[in-house]
Amino acid sequence: MAAPHTPEFVTPLVALLYGQEAHYAPVKAALEAAYGPVDLESEAFPFDRTEYYEPQMGKGLKRRFFTFARKRDPAELVAWKLESNELEARFALEWTETVSPSLPTTAAPRVLRPVNIDPGYITAAKLVLASTKDFAHRIYMRDGIYAEITLMHRKTGWVSHDFTFPDFKAPTYHAFLDAARARHMKG
Repeated sequence: MAAPHTPEFVTPLVALLYGQEAHYAPVKAALEAAYGPVDLESEAFPFDRTEYYEPQMGKGLKRRFFTFARKRDPAELVAWKLESNELEARFALEWTETVSPSLPTTAAPRVLRPVNIDPGYITAAKLVLASTKDFAHRIYMRDGIYAEITLMHRKTGWVSHDFTFPDFKAPTYHAFLDAARARHMKG
């Protein structure tokens, strides 16, 4: 019989979706306050493989990734998602009901959901993201939070699944994820 063992620590990762450039810096600062210093940060990728978020977030969306310097226990994923949901709600309230001093008065029209913060983690073998939505490919963790292996890594590179989001299926993010995986493996 195999005995349970403590899992290896993982590199926390956030996939940020946003439309207004003025939202980027305040969200990054809040993420660093929550998770510690950013270790790697991606460029801003156009989010153009689906229109799923446009009714709530508007057009012209961008995706950025962050990894964080301190490795953590993967069991913390639930807490990360709950915290990211609180951050999203705080920013939505601030940026939709009031004129925030952190935003210029010339900012684009307000939207219902200014940012989408998806926490997860990266290991040598996979990219895992948290979700509040249940589907056949997601595993329930606790407190209404599910986890999915969005991508797995093989010798040939990143491999998607039938259920993988369209933007993650494309190789657009792979160079950043390769760098994050390499940094994770160095310790």
